[in-house]
Parts: sequence; structure tokens; C-alpha cells
Amino acid sequence: MKSPFLTMIAEQMYLKRYDKSTIKAYLYWIASFIRFNSMRHPTTMGDNEVELII
Repeated sequence: MKSPFLTMIAEQMYLKRYDKSTIKAYLYWIASFIRFNSMRHPTTMGDNEVELII
């Protein structure tokens, strides 16, 4: 995993004993969300991005 952000998320999920397939699925969708929002870091996004309907 290249992204420090996604690595941190994966480590936290591992510590909370999430299943490996669950971690993989979450990371896939989080990365997709970031790409959809022009590679912006999630901490810079708000309700508008989450609620955006295509």
C-alpha cells in the first residue's frame, strides 16, 4: 500500500480485528472516493462531497 493515509486506516482496522477481506473492501472504496473527489484528502472534504449524487 503506497498511501500513508490508507496504510494508517488498514493498521487501525487490523488492530480492531477486522477481517482481511473487510479491510481490503473498505480500502478499495475509500481510495475510489478519494479519486472521485480529485485526489483530495478526506480531512479537507465535508458533507457536500459525501452527499453528492452523480
